[in-house]
Amino acid sequence: MSRAAESGMETSAPAALRAVIFDYGMVLSGPPDPAAKERLCEISGLSAELLDTHYWTRRLDYDRGTLSAEEYWHRIAADTGSALADDTVRALIEQDILLWATVNPLMLDWLDRVRAGGWKVAILSNMGKDLLGHMRRHFLWLDRLDHLTWSCELSRVKPEPEIYEHTLEKLGVRPEEALFLDDKTENVEGARRLGMRSLLFRDARTLQLDLNRHSWAAGLPPVIPE
Repeated sequence: MSRAAESGMETSAPAALRAVIFDYGMVLSGPPDPAAKERLCEISGLSAELLDTHYWTRRLDYDRGTLSAEEYWHRIAADTGSALADDTVRALIEQDILLWATVNPLMLDWLDRVRAGGWKVAILSNMGKDLLGHMRRHFLWLDRLDHLTWSCELSRVKPEPEIYEHTLEKLGVRPEEALFLDDKTENVEGARRLGMRSLLFRDARTLQLDLNRHSWAAGLPPVIPE
């Protein structure tokens, strides 16, 4: 392998970038709300560490729509040797929505500037129906995007190839014409296997440094306005 290939730099003229596709959680959203996380622990009776373990073990089934929100929380309770009353489950669902209901204003601003610059913009997110319902009621900025892909509506989750292919088809772009941003390595790698440009998102400043390494990102507005 060449030194240029090892560094991730292109050695020939790349296809023009036509679209930027964003994950929602931890990219367009802010970090999990600590007050909501504390309430989830209080309501469920689980420690933060135990809740994290079982929360993510079952999450893809919920995001795919295989489990309803009620079934999801009852499964977590069963896995941890407890049982939950219906009103307790409703309280957990409410706090789970609030956990992810804050947005990253810097990234939303960049999304708007990317679209204003002529690139298509989309969301591709593993998302349960309950949070999605909240977002549709309260996040009017969703209407500004060119396409929205939600796992619960396709019964597909990242990193399954079909969910990326669906998004590319709806945007009318080839894989090499799209940049995908996600905070999970497995989802970034899933996009790369299809030929998409894909970067692991950590924060806005690191994203700018990563974009600076690639000639195909030339012309994109700065992530952090000067």
